Amino acid sequence: MKTPHIFTQRNKSLALIGFVILTAGLLLFPLDTSRANETGEKYDIIIENGRIIDGTGNPWYYGDVGIIGDRITRIGCLKDTPAKRRIDASNKFISPGFIDIHTHSDNVILRIPSADNSVKQGLTTIVGGNCGGSPFPVEDFLDNVEKARPAVNYILLAGHSTIRRRVMGGENRPPENRELDMMKDLVDESMRAGAFGLSTGLYYTPGFFADIQEITELAKVVAHHGGVYVSHIRDESDYNIGLLAAIREAVDIGRLADVRVQISHIKCLGRPVWHKSAEVLDIIEQARSSGVNVMFDQYPYTASSTGLWGAVFPAWAQEGGTEGFFKRYEDTGERQKIRNDMLANIERRGGPETLYIIRENALLSELAEKWELDPVDAAIEIQRNGGSSVISFNMTDHDLENFMKSPYGMIGSDGSVSSPGSMGHPRSFGTFPRVLGVYVRERNILSWEEAVRKMTSAPATQLGLFDRGIIRTGMFADIVIFDPERVTDRATYENPSLYPEGIHWVLVNGKIAIDENGHSGVPAGRVLRHNEISAGRLNR
Repeated sequence: MKTPHIFTQRNKSLALIGFVILTAGLLLFPLDTSRANETGEKYDIIIENGRIIDGTGNPWYYGDVGIIGDRITRIGCLKDTPAKRRIDASNKFISPGFIDIHTHSDNVILRIPSADNSVKQGLTTIVGGNCGGSPFPVEDFLDNVEKARPAVNYILLAGHSTIRRRVMGGENRPPENRELDMMKDLVDESMRAGAFGLSTGLYYTPGFFADIQEITELAKVVAHHGGVYVSHIRDESDYNIGLLAAIREAVDIGRLADVRVQISHIKCLGRPVWHKSAEVLDIIEQARSSGVNVMFDQYPYTASSTGLWGAVFPAWAQEGGTEGFFKRYEDTGERQKIRNDMLANIERRGGPETLYIIRENALLSELAEKWELDPVDAAIEIQRNGGSSVISFNMTDHDLENFMKSPYGMIGSDGSVSSPGSMGHPRSFGTFPRVLGVYVRERNILSWEEAVRKMTSAPATQLGLFDRGIIRTGMFADIVIFDPERVTDRATYENPSLYPEGIHWVLVNGKIAIDENGHSGVPAGRVLRHNEISAGRLNR
């Protein structure tokens, strides 16, 4: 048999360099208790008396962490070493800063650069531009984020739907050759401007209108730049091609484009696909065995959140947006098909009693009863009046925990930078402490070390950030100090904007963002641009 072609010839040397750099960081510098501060300069910060979870998945160990400027410069016993500030981490874990690899914070970060809800979860880096939607052009937007001076590091993906809409509008057809070339040029432009990869929202329009050939050609451009292909897959249930076929489509794109793949917010959505997590994981395992680098992210909740438009209204009827939909709906030839599909979508998610309409602060079933309408007509009325986000209770603990146990998963909130008092899904305030408090301490689904790895070095490696995500000398000093006995989320579906507990200190690029007094207000975050990351760029 022919050996699977894992790396393109062009990128073999780059991949080898990346491997050597990562290996050096992991093997040459751990537990280095003898190296002195070569400059003789006093440390800016020493974190002492804590247990270090280094982010690699290795067992924790006792050690002090010395920081000068924005870097970790020494790990060891620093008891008698002078420092401008000392942080006592007794009875606490010291870990790398958490990386939220899946957010929708793009325009919000400009309005709320302090990102309190993110930093108070222990986040030091967030990734935007997911599910096919992103600001454009990339360079201008990243410049604006820099000017806003965020409290966290910010990374952007280029959105396929955004690019497709600029070239083709909302049309339901394959692109002409010139249109595909235009999209490829825009992907290339976005990557050169600093995007870390391409995201798709193949369940949503207009991404739904794109076939695998279109996506593969665009993903090849991303692969050329050493980026990542991130996908809200075409079907997380049995809406169209089915969950398993949608997972295979993502894998096929990775194989055809020779690009590493990330499946967004993996789940088994709705009764038709409950308990299929083992089959999904088997596809991923087989793909990896054949040389396709596929990973996934997930959030620790059995309820999802999206727009009512995408959750309930059939994709085939969305061409032309809401205006096009209502014109189509008034055509008596299609009205009944639309209603049948909407009813099936509502039932697929568990019925109207499982769909919480955020704008109305009520379940769809409650609104239908109040307005004396059936659920389909109630949904149409909501959309006619501007639409709403919806929380959908549609998953099982069995599948969620199966995915969480997989070594190929990472933690991502699918939330956003937000402010107290905001309504929505609790994941924007609680995702990362919830994993630690519920799935580590309470349910023993993960060890502390594995949970931290999924939040730190795993996403850092996926993104190609080889100087973040691990507690090692020479790394950027993105650090979280948390209490394993107290760390927990407090945000609920009824009160979704409550801050977590048990996260005591957060450092971003060596500066204190969270301390015993709360948010410091220091804008220590940076815009990270893929084209400027030089350490070990991987293709796959």
